[in-house]
Amino acid sequence: MRTSLKFLAALLVSNFSYGQDISKKIDSIINANHQKNPDVSISVGFVSNNAEYFTAYGNLSKDSQTKVDKNTLFEIASITKILTSNLIAQAVIENKIELEDYIDNYLPKAYVLNKNLKNKIKISDLASHQSGLPDIDFAKLIEIDPQQPVSSITEEKLTTIINNCTELKDYGKYRYSTIGYTLLGLILEKVYGKSYDKIIKSNIINPLKMTNTLTINFDVKNKVVGYNPDGGAQELFNWNITAPSGLIKSNASDMVKYLKAVLNNETAIGKAAMMTEEIFYKDEKRELGLGTNIMTDEKNTLYQKSGDLMGQSSLICYNRAKNWGIIILINQRNSEIRNKLLNEIYNTILK
Repeated sequence: MRTSLKFLAALLVSNFSYGQDISKKIDSIINANHQKNPDVSISVGFVSNNAEYFTAYGNLSKDSQTKVDKNTLFEIASITKILTSNLIAQAVIENKIELEDYIDNYLPKAYVLNKNLKNKIKISDLASHQSGLPDIDFAKLIEIDPQQPVSSITEEKLTTIINNCTELKDYGKYRYSTIGYTLLGLILEKVYGKSYDKIIKSNIINPLKMTNTLTINFDVKNKVVGYNPDGGAQELFNWNITAPSGLIKSNASDMVKYLKAVLNNETAIGKAAMMTEEIFYKDEKRELGLGTNIMTDEKNTLYQKSGDLMGQSSLICYNRAKNWGIIILINQRNSEIRNKLLNEIYNTILK
């Protein structure tokens, strides 16, 4: 028994040292990037074999001297979609829905699908961006109100968009859809009998004690100011009915809690995540699960989702087989920086 305990202790020390070495290398990459982009604030969380590591650089805003940290609030934007798809998978596991069910009977009564669309669109089609439904014209909305472009999308407008659709454009082909995930939120509300806000709190946020992950009331002190590509300050988005597509505000600490649950095959969230990792769409450019991008190379399979708003960019990525995950949050709309960071971290450290 003594030998076994010594071996276990040595193994734990080895794993700890390995994790510490990785965290130092990640920190070095984030630091180097910050030196090149001093006005961009970055918060990164990393989990490996259940051990957590964090690093952050920059201030809450260009006018603030307060440093960002693992608890600083950012917009995770479209990463919200994989939380929504996880909720959909949980509903499947609970036998409330089937992924191959048609959406017709799950929508509120105000939504009346055209006869050409009846018994055509499946729940999995919405979640894998291949429903063929029309989407929100973000470019036009940004022209009207660059600070709050989606706040004008009301339930009445959404109902009109769906009810006026007479044919599906490129059904079965990938076309990124905010409306698709909005409808998934409505489906969740129908089967659970409560609001999306209450569902995501009861099924994800509260069980994981994600105490700094917010759906309403974002008036907290430790939050960044976001900046658009031209350097202008950007408000946090109000999503209204489109909440299931991009509502969530969170931080590196809480998103690491989510990653740990995803990587744990025994949790409800982990079991649901594995369902979202199945391939539901594939073409020459991409493989897609339920809201989850699937990327493979000769050694690894990665599951990833990015988020971009007018003033912030984010990315979540994990490797189930190797039991690691990473969250990257930056306070500028700059997918180039975000993607470069992940590529460098992956190719030089994690691959």
